[in-house]
Amino acid sequence: MSFTIYVRMKKPGRRMSKELPPVPFVLDERPETVRELLLELTKLGVKDYNERTDEGQLLPFLTREEIAGQALRGKVSFGVHYGGKASFKEAAENTIQCFEDGIYRVFAGDEELTGLEDAIPYREDLVFTFVRLTMLSG
Repeated sequence: MSFTIYVRMKKPGRRMSKELPPVPFVLDERPETVRELLLELTKLGVKDYNERTDEGQLLPFLTREEIAGQALRGKVSFGVHYGGKASFKEAAENTIQCFEDGIYRVFAGDEELTGLEDAIPYREDLVFTFVRLTMLSG
């Protein structure tokens, strides 16, 4: 049974004329904790990354629909990468470590989810927001 969530990604300081609409993600199951949510989204990301490696296009191109879809997510690219396949285990460890280190924050609606074992407060029209923080130096 699949479960759809809606996610909005943000980066402080990024100026946009309008707010990006939430993007739907279809998960294998409904996550009950922040850890489960992060791991389910990581699994989707690894799967998508590895599938792009297998496409084997010599010259990638984007249709208008692909450009529009990527623009909604906030980044338009050909999706070309030159490394090998991504490892879910390594990606999952990185995802959890970055959350614990405060590299990004997760919100369920207006409520910040601060612990990996926090229960997700599901309600109608819930949108998750991920905010990537930028480290300053100097």
